Amino acid sequence: MSSRKRNILSLLENRTKDYDERVALGIKNNYGWKEYTYKGLGLMTRRLATHLINDLEVKKGEVCAILSESKPEYGACLFASVISGTITVPLDIKLTIFELTSILSDCEPSLLFVSQHYLDTAIELQKKVPSIKHIIIMDEHCKHDGIDNLYELPEVYEAKWRHRSSKSTALIIYTSGTTGAPKGVEISFANMMAQLEDLEWALSNILPNRTINMLSILPMNHLFEMTVGFSTFLNAGFSVFYSQSLKPKDILGIMREKRIEFMIVVPAFLKLLKTSIEKNLNDSPKHIQLMFKFLYHLAKFLPSYRIKKFMFKSIHEKFGGHFMGCISGGAPLDIDVGRFFERIGIKVLQGYGLSETSPVVCVNWDRRSDLSSVGKPLPHFEAKIVPDSGELLLRGPSVMKGYHNQPEMTAEVIDEDGWLHTGDIATINKYGHLHITGRIKNMIVLSGGKKVFPEEVESVIEKSKLISETCVFGYSRSVGAKEGTEEVVAVVVPKEDLYNQYDIETIDKMIKSDVKNLCLQLTPYKRPISIVVRKDALPKTTTRKIKRKEVIELVSAI
Repeated sequence: MSSRKRNILSLLENRTKDYDERVALGIKNNYGWKEYTYKGLGLMTRRLATHLINDLEVKKGEVCAILSESKPEYGACLFASVISGTITVPLDIKLTIFELTSILSDCEPSLLFVSQHYLDTAIELQKKVPSIKHIIIMDEHCKHDGIDNLYELPEVYEAKWRHRSSKSTALIIYTSGTTGAPKGVEISFANMMAQLEDLEWALSNILPNRTINMLSILPMNHLFEMTVGFSTFLNAGFSVFYSQSLKPKDILGIMREKRIEFMIVVPAFLKLLKTSIEKNLNDSPKHIQLMFKFLYHLAKFLPSYRIKKFMFKSIHEKFGGHFMGCISGGAPLDIDVGRFFERIGIKVLQGYGLSETSPVVCVNWDRRSDLSSVGKPLPHFEAKIVPDSGELLLRGPSVMKGYHNQPEMTAEVIDEDGWLHTGDIATINKYGHLHITGRIKNMIVLSGGKKVFPEEVESVIEKSKLISETCVFGYSRSVGAKEGTEEVVAVVVPKEDLYNQYDIETIDKMIKSDVKNLCLQLTPYKRPISIVVRKDALPKTTTRKIKRKEVIELVSAI
């Protein structure tokens, strides 16, 4: 790394100068495209930071929270927080008032940035959380008596930037599915810089050395999006565009309009996109379907993405003709989905990480034939497997400072030698690549002591063409000779179109029969004892990860 990159503040200043009139962030609204150049984003950031320091007299080390959907103004608020010396807490917009109150009471922010859509929630939170002194609205055409608006601040840009040590906390990320005491992951500036260096190295192996247009669809409160889709791509001088819709039709429209070349996604989005492509194919004339099947089979033997892109030109034109690929993270990649996109000439680079590792640990950019691998650990990481349990341990400068206000919880996951105990079961192959095979806490222990990992069973059930999603878990017996032991239970959600063709009883029989047949691939003790067919979608986090605990509670209530 060059001497110009000693800290985040100098990085911000350098990038503003380096890329100047290039588009940094953009979003499509009812009036058309709203875009900010690197220079424009820098001016908005300095203006806001000056207001925080001079007018609101925000002190170094105070906390500011952001409650908003992803949008360009989010970036200005984040950077202004860094300049003014405050700690940033991005909030999940899907949380309830109760959950948000619990988090904000834990981190005690003095300032809350909010988008127009969540202004009423912010006002309610200010009544419940005494530490919140100020609210600032992030939208241009939104006014409220007594509340500052980002676009109506004094045009003063001269505040002195507040430097902090590399060990200082930059972000507190509250992880999804928090129960009991809120669990806030503290990310330091040193953590962020190590991630930026590692991801810059990874990008040099993934993308061409030129300006890239990328589309952002993940929430900014998720560290995966903030670190990769926002910080890393802006650091590289890319242009980042936001979509207000997750509908494939709307996303494909933006991809065509803005010549999108790369994305950061979660596996559920890829599955949705694959389904949309397949639906269009099924509605095509028979000769088109047969041609696709022939080319799809042929593509299996072709390593060149350029040739595959030419073979499936009509599909690529729907993406705008420039789309190269994506990094998939946040949950395990469905291998069939990954293979589909690889065959048609779109790279799917599976990654792995945790909030506790700032968050990216590895990205599979080099061994494209092994889609199940999450790649080698990035340069700053050390990795090892505990022999007895198979648990993955990680160490390096990207490992978090700890959990906010939770020293005992921190000591449970980071040992005296600095190794982070991930809770993930993994293997490392001869190429140094990681394969994540399950979670220790999800492990099902049967009456005979045999162990079953739900992820393994789910990967088999997900091959069904009749179901849209599944969740496998261990359900404890409460009566009988085997009281206290667990049995394997599978909850499955049929595809919606089945309900237009069959009655509920027929669907129930079809699904259970299909799941049982698929599970014959598994050793008998791994097969589900009980199969629950559920019409409604399963509860999920903002990154579309199924909330296993909530699914168990749903089944228990039946």
